[in-house]
Amino acid sequence: MNIKALELLEYNKIKENVRELAVSELGKKLIDELNPSDDIDRVKNQLIETTEARSIMDKSSAVPIQNLVGIENVIEKLGKGTALNPEDLQSILGLLRSTKKLKRFMEERKYIAPTISNYAFSMFELSDVIEEIDRCIDNGRVVDKASTQLEKIRKKIYIAENRVKVKLDDIIKSPAHRKYLQENIVSIKNGRHVIAVKSEYRNNIAGSVIDKSSTGSTLFIEPQAVRKLQSELDLLKIDEEKEEYQILIYLTYMVESYSRELNISIETMAYYDYVFAKGKYSKSINGRSANVNFDGYIKINGGKHPMLGNDVVPLDFEVGNDYSALVITGPNTGGKTVALKTIGLFTAMIQSGLHVPVQEGSEFSIYSDILVDIGDGQSIEQSLSTFSAHVKNIIEIMKAATKYTLIILDELGAGTDPAEGEGLAVSVLEELYDRGSTIIATSHYSKVKTFATEHEGFNNGRMTFDIATLKPMYKLVIGEAGESNAFIIALRLGMKTDVIERAHKITYNEEKNYKSLLSNEQTNKEKLKVNYYTKAKRPKSLDRQKLTEENKKSIVEYNIGDVVYVHTVKQKGVVYEKVNKKGEVGVMVRNKKMLVQIKRLSPFLDSKDLYPEDYDMDIIFETKENRKKKKTMNRKYVKDMVREIE
Repeated sequence: MNIKALELLEYNKIKENVRELAVSELGKKLIDELNPSDDIDRVKNQLIETTEARSIMDKSSAVPIQNLVGIENVIEKLGKGTALNPEDLQSILGLLRSTKKLKRFMEERKYIAPTISNYAFSMFELSDVIEEIDRCIDNGRVVDKASTQLEKIRKKIYIAENRVKVKLDDIIKSPAHRKYLQENIVSIKNGRHVIAVKSEYRNNIAGSVIDKSSTGSTLFIEPQAVRKLQSELDLLKIDEEKEEYQILIYLTYMVESYSRELNISIETMAYYDYVFAKGKYSKSINGRSANVNFDGYIKINGGKHPMLGNDVVPLDFEVGNDYSALVITGPNTGGKTVALKTIGLFTAMIQSGLHVPVQEGSEFSIYSDILVDIGDGQSIEQSLSTFSAHVKNIIEIMKAATKYTLIILDELGAGTDPAEGEGLAVSVLEELYDRGSTIIATSHYSKVKTFATEHEGFNNGRMTFDIATLKPMYKLVIGEAGESNAFIIALRLGMKTDVIERAHKITYNEEKNYKSLLSNEQTNKEKLKVNYYTKAKRPKSLDRQKLTEENKKSIVEYNIGDVVYVHTVKQKGVVYEKVNKKGEVGVMVRNKKMLVQIKRLSPFLDSKDLYPEDYDMDIIFETKENRKKKKTMNRKYVKDMVREIE
């Protein structure tokens, strides 16, 4: 598929939106690799997957997919002859528990999602591995009962440590030593039990200096009296370390024996993440699937560009039945380019297995390529004029055009002398039509409109224009060529009707009565005045009451983890803090936290549709280092450890 065309259609922005809805990095990676396919069977299967994922999303809470953070690194360690550490084994345990939970979840939904629920059968629960890791590892540590020998060693360590502490307590509580000590506590430095001695009294305490303070005023000394006890303790610690290693090696070999099964489960979970990200995106844009064909037929009912929201005027479009080329005319900023981009983008999305925001009955053809020439994306990097760049692009399109190509051309022939531009536009359209391509083009040229009217296989379309307000209506009407609005605008601005009628005759070689048009406008204005007066007499209290009720209904409560659209920065973010007394909501946008007025937010996706019930939100809002510190600090006290909290 043509990369430049996909960029012009903003396909990559759609992929980025889908990517944000994946939970795992492996799932995100699959979305990064997503591209339109011209294999119709593959497209159909991917659309079924997305439809089933959407059905589950509509009927269930969040899907229990693990974030898989760091699991690839753990798997890479297998078979290297080294033992996995307790944290690695707990990652494996988390994966297997999530696998078990996801299998149950999908099996319970096989009737509403028969295709994707079958994928769960390829996952392995490995209950024996779960049992052994759970028995031997807890909270990042090998537990005492992992083996009889380890339990015995740790009991001896406990007794030895107490003997050392008792001996040291006797020393620091002795009146004879009190003046030598900086503080009356026992510390551990470099694995040794020490007391804090003032440096000037170094020779008054028999023992070895293990460490000293940054100023040098305090020496941390291991007293001679505990050296023998400490040596016994050190030997026990070595025995403990050896036994722990044996247990970790045993568990590592057990995990290694299931390497293939683990890799399959990881790949399946990542694929589920990928499929459900598509389902979440479908829900966020109110999308649906569509029929697909290989016949060059496209029908769009009520299509809305997914990046323009719900307020956009829906697009109705058809090509490929009685005609395979459509020429669209209409006013500038009237929505022609948006219509072109919508058609091209929808086609690329469908061929990627993504739902599109359309109404029922829509259908899309599968193309081997989509070729696009849209003015905004033309390059002048090589000192070419805009027209030259335009022509160069057209030449490349003509070379690549086939029966299985969708071609989108914006303002064909523009940027040069109108007479030559018209001729060039018609000639290009003829050439592309002869190649059998599906063509959608916009133009202002009268000869192009006439050509489309008179030639078989072509049709005209126009973007509607409100002559009363001089504003475009952004609606496509197929079967009619757009008229020039220059004369209507001139009439509305006060130019004499006989001048306009003469101009019309020169241009179109026909008579047209603009006086009657002006008369009809005046009548419509009077009707508008009557309607306005009737509306103005309505009691204001009713309007106020209605407004108050609407305001109450419009209040949205945002929960932590919800995805919202932040209008002030025109980007999506994740809620990290609920609304405060000032009406501000904490939102993280691209890893930056900010407080935003609630009225500046719009809901995008609920957290319950994105994350499992027990999902750790710290993964989203905290750095990996902070999460690790938090876990450690929750487990035990660590001196001098600091965790940053924004």
